[in-house]
Amino acid sequence: MLKGKVAVVTGGSRGIGAAICKLFAENGADIAFLYAGNTQKAEETQSLLENLGVKAKGYQCNVADAAQTAAVVKEIVADFGGVQILVNNAGITKDKLIPMMKAEDFDAVVDTNLKGSFYMIKQVYPLFLKQKAGKIINISSVSGLIGNAGQANYSASKAGLVGLTKSVAKELASRGVCCNAIAPGFIATDMTETFAVNEEIKNAIPMKRFGKTDDVAKLALFLASDASDYITGEVIRIDGGMAM
Repeated sequence: MLKGKVAVVTGGSRGIGAAICKLFAENGADIAFLYAGNTQKAEETQSLLENLGVKAKGYQCNVADAAQTAAVVKEIVADFGGVQILVNNAGITKDKLIPMMKAEDFDAVVDTNLKGSFYMIKQVYPLFLKQKAGKIINISSVSGLIGNAGQANYSASKAGLVGLTKSVAKELASRGVCCNAIAPGFIATDMTETFAVNEEIKNAIPMKRFGKTDDVAKLALFLASDASDYITGEVIRIDGGMAM
């Protein structure tokens, strides 16, 4: 489905990002993935992808730093010859109720989750304009749609991604570029492992279970493929019915 295409995936060394990288590679895409700091995990992911028969390389980058995103995209284009798909998946949490949330914790989450996606889109924007094609997929969250106590910073950043998605979709639609968002609910990852044994949370999900990283990856594959060429500006939930 993606043979001959280059996909850039932020936060691609683990969790949802790694699942997306793997499925994209299995479908023929060459993969440039960004990671924050775990070099060992990045090397393992790169080796896994290369064993699938595609070109793959990990790049250490803080997406909250505009200069770093500019440099890394330039390096990726030099290494891979271009970019056709961008998945903005990098994200962090610093949960606390508002009275106890420090301003720097709010800023850090917004800087990575929202501004990081903006910076990456800004860098691929002229490439996609020139080639009159491209797919941008932003990983938002149901927390950005319905809010969540103790996650004012995270919910705000993910809600911001929804607005960013729709604005980018409107700007680029006439040039053949699609921009959509995925809003996962509780997906079994390192980030949600502390909630995995909470039966109250599971009971709040109509399907009574957490989702899998592959559930998100499969939707990302569809949105990255030619099968979704007439879909843009959408926010699609993967949450077992939690936010319906």
